[in-house]
Amino acid sequence: PLEMSAKKPVPFLRQVVSVTKKVHRDPRFDDLSGEYKPEIFMKTYSFLDSIKKQEKEMVQKQLKKCRNVEQKEKLQQLLNRMTQQEQAQKKQQKLRERELSLKRQQRELAKQGKKPFFLKKSEKRKLELAEKYAELKRSGKLESFLNKKRKRNAIKDKRRLPSQKNL
Repeated sequence: PLEMSAKKPVPFLRQVVSVTKKVHRDPRFDDLSGEYKPEIFMKTYSFLDSIKKQEKEMVQKQLKKCRNVEQKEKLQQLLNRMTQQEQAQKKQQKLRERELSLKRQQRELAKQGKKPFFLKKSEKRKLELAEKYAELKRSGKLESFLNKKRKRNAIKDKRRLPSQKNL
């Protein structure tokens, strides 16, 4: 802005120089970025999986060489986080594949002229539990899983029951 004399009164109609404001756009909410499709995203950034694998191996090597207790603990936590992320990604991928297979089946039925039938959320959950049960049975960890579940439920039941002091 121009410096004006303080002694001179400001004119009623003064000239204002407009400044163009830079518009920031967020790609998450902007239509210009396109629609998010997880399948395309996974294909585009699939090279990151190999990089993550290399980093995990590197952390494992450092963990074996490391002598410092604090440093070793930090590396162990990092390794655990990496494995958990990997497992979560695999689980998400399985879920996506299951949904896609259900959609394919519905399309095939629609092509045959039948009415499409969509599963409820509860029915999807039941199918998922049945699959988990079969997986645990195959791996031989079913009994330990059921024991843990029984213990958890027993603890919940104990909490719900009124205590002996109140009687």
